[in-house]
Amino acid sequence: MATPEMASYCFEVLDCHLQGQKHCRPKFQNDELPLFVTWKKWEDAFDEWSLRGCIGTFSPIPLHDGLREYALTSALRDSRFEPVQHHELPSLQSGISLLTNFEHASNAFEWEIGTHGIWIEFANEAGRKRTATFLPEVMPEQGWTKSETLHALLRKGGYRSPITDDFLCQIKLTRYQSEKVSLTYDEWKEMSN
Repeated sequence: MATPEMASYCFEVLDCHLQGQKHCRPKFQNDELPLFVTWKKWEDAFDEWSLRGCIGTFSPIPLHDGLREYALTSALRDSRFEPVQHHELPSLQSGISLLTNFEHASNAFEWEIGTHGIWIEFANEAGRKRTATFLPEVMPEQGWTKSETLHALLRKGGYRSPITDDFLCQIKLTRYQSEKVSLTYDEWKEMSN
């Protein structure tokens, strides 16, 4: 499902946008799927990839439009980061996650680390509905338990009060899986030649 051509297309879209050029229409299938685009940046000081932007949608969207839109949105408008600059491209990695197999869980702990991403819905302190998600790869990358994951996800979603067992029982959780492919800048340039 997810292919290197999709990650390559995201690099092309971002590169062309930052240079004020038009990009080519992709040749891969244009199925409608929920998706996320993740940008990571290589950090020499830490000898690892760090998150640079990640935004997507749970609503099925045609891949051509969705990847174009979220390649730019995640690179330029993720509020956690400054917009990506053209000089950063050689240190970037593009990741595409196509989301599948959505299932409502009977409780907040009915999912498997390394298999499922989770999407939670909860009421914040003012009673307003909030949502937050972690893609399947986040929990293994962070080394979190299920409990640590839920706490981090609630904080990501803006919940600041103490997290009790009673509160965790009120969370609505949807688990899902994803097919992911990543491509570094050097791999993209090699594919482009």
